[in-house]
Amino acid sequence: MGKVILVTGASSGIGLAVATALQARGHTVYGSSRDLKRIKSVSFKPIELDVTDDASVKAAVDQIIKAEGKIDVLVNNAGNGVTGPAYAMPVEFAKKQFEVNFFGVIRVSSAVLPKMIEAKQGLVINISSLAGLFGLPYQGMYSASKYAIEGYSQSLRMELRNTGVKVVILNPGDFKTDFTASREKVPFPLKNELLEKEFNTAVASMEKDESVGANPDVIGKKVCDIVDSSSPSHRYLVGAFGQTIAVTLKHILPGGLFEKLMNDHYGIK
Repeated sequence: MGKVILVTGASSGIGLAVATALQARGHTVYGSSRDLKRIKSVSFKPIELDVTDDASVKAAVDQIIKAEGKIDVLVNNAGNGVTGPAYAMPVEFAKKQFEVNFFGVIRVSSAVLPKMIEAKQGLVINISSLAGLFGLPYQGMYSASKYAIEGYSQSLRMELRNTGVKVVILNPGDFKTDFTASREKVPFPLKNELLEKEFNTAVASMEKDESVGANPDVIGKKVCDIVDSSSPSHRYLVGAFGQTIAVTLKHILPGGLFEKLMNDHYGIK
């Protein structure tokens, strides 16, 4: 039987792929965007929702509940990227990163979960990142926001243990989306040629990795499989082996060696 599903950030990239795939599997899917003009010619039901605005979130959730009577699955996908030096990060940029990536997840989850708890069933899939399992140079705020999702999700899972509501984390690697073009770059703030060169090299490297990433349809299929599973795992890593293996390497290598390997990959010698 098809489920009622809300996917945030469904106007492009991973969210669009996930919402489209779930609809094709026979589910009733609401895909959100803060600007409905960005969602065109889709198979699912577009809905306006700004994850940074309490009233917008409540209005969207209320609209779905009124129309469908429930929300069975929530996919917290909406996110953005801020890149810049952690050693001189303006707080306003850090707040902007967390407002979408972390507080947006809390805002939407808190609006949806009470009804799931009441129904004694439901599934929350939080789209984190491999960058939520290890830090990346010059993506410190992005990594920090995804690390926050990791802690929140684990606590949430423990709290919901006896409610029938499941919590899953999905950690994607690099996928080819418009995330790269929309990433906000903090202007380099220091007069330091070495660090500025490393900053530019690292950013160029991450953009190159993203440009050759896999099609986000891979994640769409994975989310479909998770939704269809009666007993989903707590975590799913999705991406190229060369990226997902880093999670294992972090646990088995000395910290200094792991960080050197990561820096080498991003051109910081």
